[in-house]
Amino acid sequence: MTTGRNAADLDPALKAEVEAVMAALRAQAEEPYREAMKARYGIEAPTAFGVRMNRVQAIAKPLRRRHDLALALWDTGQYDAQMVACHIDDPKQVTPEQMDAWRATFDNWATCDTACFKLFDQTPHAFGKVREWSALNDEFGKRAAFALLASLAGHVKGGPDEPFLEGLALIEAAATDDRNFVKKGVNWALRSVGQRRSPALKAAAREVAARLAASSDRTARWNGKDALRAFAKDDAKRAAKEAKSSA
Repeated sequence: MTTGRNAADLDPALKAEVEAVMAALRAQAEEPYREAMKARYGIEAPTAFGVRMNRVQAIAKPLRRRHDLALALWDTGQYDAQMVACHIDDPKQVTPEQMDAWRATFDNWATCDTACFKLFDQTPHAFGKVREWSALNDEFGKRAAFALLASLAGHVKGGPDEPFLEGLALIEAAATDDRNFVKKGVNWALRSVGQRRSPALKAAAREVAARLAASSDRTARWNGKDALRAFAKDDAKRAAKEAKSSA
């Protein structure tokens, strides 16, 4: 979990590894990209060096499953180092307490989504955190619930429908939240659950979307209509593919 320790508290070997990662990140920094992060992508990250994601991933690749290094990098509080941490941590060693501690520091959508999409969804605690975090009131905490649900919907192969059906109820309950990053997280989760292979989930997601589309609430209506458009495109692509394979 986040420990609050500073670099002076680290084992010398681990401290050297942190410094090496930070040096590698600085070497890949691009000032124009750092400026574009906010202007083009809406990423508010004052500590960012301006390292493109493919370069973050290249730095992280040889360091996979390094829980100790991931914790130390996260504790730097530096945006790019935390991105590396999300890529290299070992999900088997991630605790619910660590998830809560990291989530409590989310202050931009990119860190939130990367932690959920690259790490948290691989832990056995993921569905429990979807439930817990959906009740939070802070914007990025609540977004984390639905970013995590969307990540689970995209990555979990097979399994029971029940956790995703519960997720749909959480989506419907949060669909009136008009805060930008919550709204988009809810929408992402709804579309992702509706793209699962399960016929029951497909039908249930479309029923939720239809109810939201008919809502008197503007945000809920946007969520429903946008999801219905996405589902229609998916259905059309699937039908075209099936027609081509049977021709």
